[in-house]
Amino acid sequence: MASQGSVSVTEAAKHLDVNPSTSSRILATIEADGFAVRGEKQRFFPGASALHFGQTLVTPPLHERLRPHLERLFSLAHETVHVATLVGTTVHHNDCIVATDRALILASRLGKRLPAHLASSGKAMLADLAPAVVNARYAPTDQGSIPQAVVFNLRDLHEELDKVRKQGFAVNVESTEQGLVALAVSLGHIGGEHMALSVALPLARYSATSRREISDALRTVRHEAQAAFSPDEIAQNTDMV
Repeated sequence: MASQGSVSVTEAAKHLDVNPSTSSRILATIEADGFAVRGEKQRFFPGASALHFGQTLVTPPLHERLRPHLERLFSLAHETVHVATLVGTTVHHNDCIVATDRALILASRLGKRLPAHLASSGKAMLADLAPAVVNARYAPTDQGSIPQAVVFNLRDLHEELDKVRKQGFAVNVESTEQGLVALAVSLGHIGGEHMALSVALPLARYSATSRREISDALRTVRHEAQAAFSPDEIAQNTDMV
């Protein structure tokens, strides 16, 4: 499971040389003990306990470990979902599930980078940081320009980050792309990376109801995802520059 990232009941049965019903019981047992996390399509991923069992275990990339939670978010939101990382003042998109069964389909942002102060996931993660740290990240460089050569009102950004902290999620309405809305929550620092989950949808499908349903789904999956990692992997480090 650890070496290839996930296994199905059938794959486990073949590897263990047992019938699928026995394999299913074994996987259910280790899931209950925290050694596995069940994703969609009945695939099992390493859980927090497995990742600390023994010294030779190969830990899958963080976005792979978050995949079951991304699938869970997709099942609740029924819209395109992403996992993102904050690097300096830029958001990197590491994983994505595109909602292809909707009338308007959004393109995947997998591999794309966006300014953190515009993207919903970026604002959600910036809100984790102390104001002084945010100021340091957007301080002028030796050449006299701020990162990415963008010009914006830092005071306005702090006001928006305060709003994110109060409501528990961030929103981007056409800030990065015309006709697009995105909502996001931060997962905090996991395994040394600052991570977030986001849901994107066309402006035409955005309403007070969809906002409430999506923000509720994001908060639910954030709680589930954070609970799946061991305490020593998660740190709310607001002083990280």
